[in-house]
Parts: sequence; C-alpha cells; structure tokens
Amino acid sequence: MRAIDETPATLPEWQVSTWLNTPDPITVASLRGRVVLVHTFQMLCPGCVTYGLPQAQRVRQAFSASELAVVGLHTVFEHHAVMTVEALRVFVREYRWSFPIGVDEPDGHGGASKTMALYGMRGTPSCLVLDQQGRVCLHHFGQIDDLVLGALLGRLIGR
Repeated sequence: MRAIDETPATLPEWQVSTWLNTPDPITVASLRGRVVLVHTFQMLCPGCVTYGLPQAQRVRQAFSASELAVVGLHTVFEHHAVMTVEALRVFVREYRWSFPIGVDEPDGHGGASKTMALYGMRGTPSCLVLDQQGRVCLHHFGQIDDLVLGALLGRLIGR
C-alpha cells in the first residue's frame, strides 16, 4: 500500500471518455459526501477478473449507495486494439457488473491511460479509497484482502 502522504490530498478529476452503468457522467467532485472505492482494471487482466472486480461488486452489495460509491475505471496500458468500448460493454453485461464504469482516455501514444498516469498507478488491479471530503485514504496496487478493505471502509463511513 502507498502511504497517504505520497498521493495528492484530493484527486484531480478522472479523464473518462465513456461511462457504462450510469445515465450521467460521474465526477470526483460529485461523489463528495460519500466514501468512494475506485477499482481500476483491464478486462483482460486475470487478477482483475478473478479478484478485483468481484471484490468491487461485493462492496457495492454490502454497503449503502448513500454512504459509499463504487466506481470502476477501465484503464488500459496494453492490448489497446482489443480492449474497445464495444468489447467492454459485452464484458460488463456478461459478468453483470452493476456499478458505474468509466473508460479511461488513452494517452494517444500506446502507453498508460490518462487517469492511470495522472494518479501514479503502477498497473491493474489497483484500488483507491477516498473519504467523504475526497481525500485519498488508500492507494493500493494488486490484491487487497476483503477484511482489510472492509475495515477501512467501515471506519470511514462511521466517521
């Protein structure tokens, strides 16, 4: 896990080109007042499919949407040609992910997507947890145990 002081106090807005599972675009600012879990993923990432996304779905089902928002961020840094928005729509529908998912804008040079680079993420899966004021409380690359994540989310919601 990355220490809090290594990340910005609040996150800049994500650079999303398309949103799935939500009628309107979501901004970081629009989520203030709720704890936020952001799970970043690639649909061809085994760790994302077997661990990260199911964890995000479980969190979405376990906590009230009025207290905690779950957001997926499809952030591509490899296999750009096959990870299209159309393919992602099918993937989301087939797996029945119910939380909003944003498509991180590509950098235009075949590297990390814009938000991924802006937030200093090393890869996928990654998760970010924001408190009610939008401050970063967790910036984690790789798997994180459900109990550890749940305890953090519960503490933040209970504030």
